[in-house]
Amino acid sequence: MICHFPLGRPLGVPNDAEFQTRLLSALFAMLDAQSGPVLETFETRLDDIAEEQLVCTLPPRLDPDEHPAVDEARALKNAYERAVAKHGNRVGVSRELEAADIPEAVQAFVRIEQGTAMDEAGIPGVPMRVAQDIRGYYQTAALELAEHSPGAWAGEDWFYNDTETGRLMLSVRRVLKDAGAPHAAWFFLSPGDR
Repeated sequence: MICHFPLGRPLGVPNDAEFQTRLLSALFAMLDAQSGPVLETFETRLDDIAEEQLVCTLPPRLDPDEHPAVDEARALKNAYERAVAKHGNRVGVSRELEAADIPEAVQAFVRIEQGTAMDEAGIPGVPMRVAQDIRGYYQTAALELAEHSPGAWAGEDWFYNDTETGRLMLSVRRVLKDAGAPHAAWFFLSPGDR
């Protein structure tokens, strides 16, 4: 089945059981074909709305003495937990970290930005996977703060453009690249087009 859906939306419209059931029914109906190969295009095309912005208010600072990215990560914990309770942990933390580990993981990236070598910064796992967990934590919390399902790329844009931690991750990527770190050490800390 060929489905013209935005990347990351394999079942089409999020939280739309009727649409997803229609898609799965069409897919399973292909199994009844008398001959093959069978290739069909799903009847509905979904285009991502590139102009849609994810707008959600970040919680206020909790500790002005802490690095803004670390403080921000701590402040999002309640929103993250509410989102997981509602939607499950589909894209959130799980590759390397638990939600409680996110602030310390962010702190490790702060140390790199401030000049600590990557292998001495205390990243709690494989850096690329830790970075993915951090982004998943933020994007899951954003679902609760925004109270709607944003466009496929809106969560990523919000993370890198509007949060302290997103800006930190891009900065760390530049710091490592400029320091001559191996390509694999810095490139996969954020999407390649960033």
